[in-house]
Parts: sequence; C-alpha cells; structure tokens
Amino acid sequence: MSAVIRVGTRGSALALAQCEQAARELGRAAGLEYELVTVTTQGDTSKANLASLGGTGVFATALREALIAGDIDVVVHSLKDLPTAAYPGLVIAATPKRADARDVLVARDGLTLEALPAGSRIGTGSPRRIAELKAVRPDLEVVADFRGNIDTRIGRVASGDVDAVILAAAGVDRLDRAEAVTERFALSDWPTAPGQGALAIEVREGEASDLARSAEFARALAKGLDKVNHSTTRATVTAERAVLAGLEAGCAAPVATSAIVDDGMLFLTASVYATDGSTKLTANHAAVLDSQSAADLLAAAAEVSQRAVDELLSLGAKELA
Repeated sequence: MSAVIRVGTRGSALALAQCEQAARELGRAAGLEYELVTVTTQGDTSKANLASLGGTGVFATALREALIAGDIDVVVHSLKDLPTAAYPGLVIAATPKRADARDVLVARDGLTLEALPAGSRIGTGSPRRIAELKAVRPDLEVVADFRGNIDTRIGRVASGDVDAVILAAAGVDRLDRAEAVTERFALSDWPTAPGQGALAIEVREGEASDLARSAEFARALAKGLDKVNHSTTRATVTAERAVLAGLEAGCAAPVATSAIVDDGMLFLTASVYATDGSTKLTANHAAVLDSQSAADLLAAAAEVSQRAVDELLSLGAKELA
C-alpha cells in the first residue's frame, strides 16, 4: 500500500521526539509509512501564562482542527495537555505504553529539593507543582511565570537565573537530558498530573467514513492503532483523568493523581491542593480486577475514579480546585 500516515504534531523538540517515537511504532504496526506534519498552536506562539490562555488545552486546538479538516490522519498529544471533555468528531484511539510519570528536579550543584538552601529560586509554571512545593518547602521562592522548552528551562539553571526547575521525567528522558536530573520524586510522595508520561493518539471518529482516503487505508490504520494501544496504560490514565473531569477542574488545576495496576487490582490516589499549599485533600481507592481484559480494566477505572471524586467532593475539594 502506497498510502502514508500523516501524523500531526507541534513543532517543539519534545513534541517532535515523542511524535516520532509513536509514529514509528504505529507505522510498523499498521504496515504503513508515515510522515510528521507540524502544526503551530496558540500555546506555541503566545508568551502569556498558560492559565490565562485557558490551560494547556491551547496546545491541542490547532492540531484538532487540522485533523477535522482532513489535513492529517492522526494527532499525537501529550495526554496531560488534553482537556478531559470529548472533542466533537474526534476520539482517542490509542494510548501507547506510558513512560515515567514522575516529576524531576534539575538543580544547581547536584542539589536535591531537601538540600536547596532557604530562599532558593525554583522555576515552574504549574499550579499543581507550585502547591506541592509550597506544602513541603514554603521557604523557597517560586518563580511562577516560567515557560520555555526543556532545554531553555534547564539552561536557566545553568545560567544562574534560577537555582532549580521542576520538569516531567518523561520529557527530559525523551530528549536524552537525564544527565541534568538531580532528583526524581517518588509518586507516593509527589503525585503528578493526570495522564503525565502518557501519549494519546487521536483520530477522526468513524475513520472508515468519507474523510478516510480509502477503506484499505482505514483498515490498516485501525489495525495499527489497536496494536499500539496499551490497555493497562489506557485504564490508569482514564482513571486519573476521570478524577479531573469529576471535579470539573481544568488540566492546569492543582490536582494530582497516580493510578497503577498491580496484583490483580487497580489502585488510584488522587489529591487536591490549595494553591498556596496550605491544604491537601487525598482519596485512596482500589478495585479488584475480574480479568486483565480491556473492558474489565476500564470498568475498574470508572469505579475507582468515581469513588475518589465522591470522597474528595465530600471533603470540600470544590473549594480548593
């Protein structure tokens, strides 16, 4: 088959690196060639704070519009950047196996978070990370208006502009910058954003429709998507994002989640923070898996996330998030 999968991505180094990885896997699974198509988003061109732009969803809109228009066949997103609400006409068709979901510290002189002197300047634009920082190290100065690609942010530590930055492990690893990391935070102590470390491959709903280039291409693409989908990852990120949706919090809200599948059970921890770090509400829930089938995994995800949302709301999470 001569058709090529046109894979939409942002043009940043990280987006291109993770898209290349996902596209290569998808092309191999589908038996098709692929090409990357870069799309410029509002989040790439604006220098404004992400919260003022409406959260990290600003990175997804232009890509989704290009997909709806038929200019590309699939989009690879960082799942934590996607709003939880469904986008009309599109569906997440696959979630490849998740990378490291943790946050990492990049600090001067090889320091850990605990070892940073009082008054040290630490950069992050994430409300969730800011709240977690203020909860454990209120004596640090948080530089909140902090944007730029990973190399730029690491460079601000090297230049002495800040003493440390907090980044997603998956992004640092995908760009082969692991040597800059001075500490990796345990998820049990420092839970991260819903879906962090995972990718989402989005397609038009009903890909065999008139928007598909041929029925044969649509069948090959569907086969490839099914092969690259990792059912355990799909279930855990579904549980995490369902908490965000249930709390009606945006993807930049101070909400942290961590879900895992272990020993025949799906475990979920969800926390909501006051923006100043003064209050933290946490819910821990688990569901027994009848099997490891995709359907049972997703059913367990729905069950534990709803119980977590109910508990957090009863504790007053609405007033925090």
